[in-house]
Amino acid sequence: MTHEFDRRYWDRVWSGAADTGNAGDAGRASAMATSPPNPHLVREIAGLSPGAALEAGFGAGAEALWLASRGWRVTGVDLAAGALEVAARRAAAAGLADRVSWLEADLSAWEPEVRFGLVTTHYAHPSIPQLDFYERLAGWVAPGGTLFIVGHLHHGERGAHGHHGAAGHPHHGAHPPAEASATAAGITSVLGRDRWRIDTALECSREMAGRGGAAVTVHDVVVRATRRT
Repeated sequence: MTHEFDRRYWDRVWSGAADTGNAGDAGRASAMATSPPNPHLVREIAGLSPGAALEAGFGAGAEALWLASRGWRVTGVDLAAGALEVAARRAAAAGLADRVSWLEADLSAWEPEVRFGLVTTHYAHPSIPQLDFYERLAGWVAPGGTLFIVGHLHHGERGAHGHHGAAGHPHHGAHPPAEASATAAGITSVLGRDRWRIDTALECSREMAGRGGAAVTVHDVVVRATRRT
């Protein structure tokens, strides 16, 4: 495994340290602190009626705050204290502090007391295998609710060596390691068709501004599923 995505790793990312094992990690915190909400979330979730939502691995809070601005009552959970500090400041500045509850917890062990109408995650790297993490999130969706996942697209050996990684992406270092990536088929395989309707299963690339304003190509996997009642 290239990285242990544990508390120490993420604390060093949010402190701005560069010795996480990936030179591209330096400066990630400042890039994430001003990042906009993920465009896949805006496209896929805008039409849903708001209710209770969970943002798993909220980072700088952009997606949680976008949901809150549209009427969702959001619980954001992240492992890093630095992420919570940044997200809380952004919420206060946007006048949304009363719409979001921020929790510092390890998503590989934490369990919610309730189920949610919407569970979302964007590029979260857990300390457990990526598909096991997505399966955990699926268990937190209420009947009739939505699971929405945006992750790094797995490119096999190419992704492992970084040849087609998304250099400069504000949510990760120069190239996401293979163990932090997934495919649409892999994600949907952990969602039983008797319990889930797959609404979106997409693998795509998009252009975005990287550090310093340079254009970079980001390779995404996007899955949206509805839990059957």
